[in-house]
Amino acid sequence: MDEEKFHTRLDQIEVTRRTVIETGTTALLLTALPRAALAAAPLDDNQPPPPPVTVELQINGRPYSLALDPRTTLLDALREHLALTGPKKGCDHGQCGACTVLIEGRRINSCLTLAVMHDGQSITTIEGLADHESLHPMQSAFVEHDGFQCGYCTSGQICSAIGMLAESQLGMPSYVTENLNQPAVELTDAEIRERMSGNICRCAAYPNIVAAIKQAAGMST
Repeated sequence: MDEEKFHTRLDQIEVTRRTVIETGTTALLLTALPRAALAAAPLDDNQPPPPPVTVELQINGRPYSLALDPRTTLLDALREHLALTGPKKGCDHGQCGACTVLIEGRRINSCLTLAVMHDGQSITTIEGLADHESLHPMQSAFVEHDGFQCGYCTSGQICSAIGMLAESQLGMPSYVTENLNQPAVELTDAEIRERMSGNICRCAAYPNIVAAIKQAAGMST
């Protein structure tokens, strides 16, 4: 290959690499856009948003009737429409657990579900756990064992822990459950860590959280 053809080939390779980098960067930026922002914008500028729908929710023992865009997540309905800011918007992709609430007693990431899907259902947030001035046993255990530092994940951790205890008492196994014939799962440290793995504490207060859960479950720490 003569020198002129060699340099021409190099120029072609450089253009190809640049195209790949530019395309990859564009794709990365698109995937990094907030999911809520994408959902809030109509696909067509000339197409009107869907009409609001009425949703009846029972939240912390109180009835609420909301007129919502049908695309509204349960998390946004709680935070933006009812000022229940205990559930936090962390990742907004169901990866951190900060938005965990209890629906009919079962834990769920409220950022991953639409409010209209829970019409008529009973929802409990961190605001509804205490009995007036008396904290829920799980809340008291978190305070006693210093199961939080910055506190951002704490509401999700506590709601998730309450739901997790209910699951274990029903005998629902996890990936680390050894005996599947037990009517109630033995909550070892490994069991608790596995069952709470969907709730991230960026302050790394995990040993304290495990101790708090064991106390609330009536176990020695």
